Amino acid sequence: MPILNPPASLVAELTHRCPLHCVYCSNPIEMAKRESELTTPQWLDVIEQAAKMGILHLHLTGGEPTLRDDVVELTRHARKLGLYTNLITSGVGVNEDKLKQLCDAGLDHVQLSFQDSQEITANEYAGTKAHLLKIKTAQMIRTLPLAFTLNIVIHRENISRLNEMIALSETLGADRIEIAHVQYYGWAFKNRGRLIPTLEQVKEANTIIQNAKERLKDKVRIDFVLPDYYAKFPKPCMGGWGKTVMLIDPAGRALPCHSAMVIPELEFDSVTEKPLQEIWANSTSFNQFRGEAWMKEPCSGCERKTQDFGGCRCQAQMLAGDASATDPVCSLSNQRASVQNEVETAMASTPTSWTYRTL
Repeated sequence: MPILNPPASLVAELTHRCPLHCVYCSNPIEMAKRESELTTPQWLDVIEQAAKMGILHLHLTGGEPTLRDDVVELTRHARKLGLYTNLITSGVGVNEDKLKQLCDAGLDHVQLSFQDSQEITANEYAGTKAHLLKIKTAQMIRTLPLAFTLNIVIHRENISRLNEMIALSETLGADRIEIAHVQYYGWAFKNRGRLIPTLEQVKEANTIIQNAKERLKDKVRIDFVLPDYYAKFPKPCMGGWGKTVMLIDPAGRALPCHSAMVIPELEFDSVTEKPLQEIWANSTSFNQFRGEAWMKEPCSGCERKTQDFGGCRCQAQMLAGDASATDPVCSLSNQRASVQNEVETAMASTPTSWTYRTL
């Protein structure tokens, strides 16, 4: 029986393996090992189930998805089933032949991440010599009929070079630029002390981005993700928990978002044990914070509850110790002061070293 409201997107984390060791990686601290990854037939089945559910978009991500030998086969299968396919890649280890194979298999879009405009600092944040390889990958992408998004992650140490990063994106021919402040999950949570920007930096970045949007409005689309810790209201939780996105991790666990495993009370069904449709419709984890019934005050009586859905459940767990609490970044939360303390602590004492992502 078809689902009335299927998710729009399936995020397929094909692997947690990655050539980079980014200091703000959103992958969980406890990542799935190679031997636990879904097999090719299992991923093919997941993609087929997604298409039958009415899912429209498939995001192939990781880790680094091209480390999977079957990424071309999975892409071809998705195209055959009518899914719009997006490859989210570090650009490291992606050669011209692999890109062409992916394009021929039906890949629609590539999203490539950059850590900085300068090679030395970009390599520092990535934990390896990756910057020049990324530039080469971007140049290869532009030779193929693929939509191209360049993703820039900004934080306290690189935000002063935002204009340079936008210029680099233009030079590399991006159709879309996504400028995202670091979001404090996974490895970024461990490195908050060096990553949290000042309020002055945030304001300056906002001005730069608005000017760039106006200047490039007929050429390049620019999307901007604000830093939660300075927001008046929280960002929508994945467009609503269990509402628009379904994520499958490398081991086959179905998650409402990439950080959901930080919530200890939740258990996540596996696609190796239950059909995708059953998990989406009936699993406890997807229904736990779906809709509004779970909300407490001030969320339950707030006129914004259908806009931001109470904010991020994972952030509520990490900052308040209660996934059902109002997201503490919200100005209406009685725990908003704790977020301000986090910012002030970070400003007062900056660590001198990074905690790098490891598998």
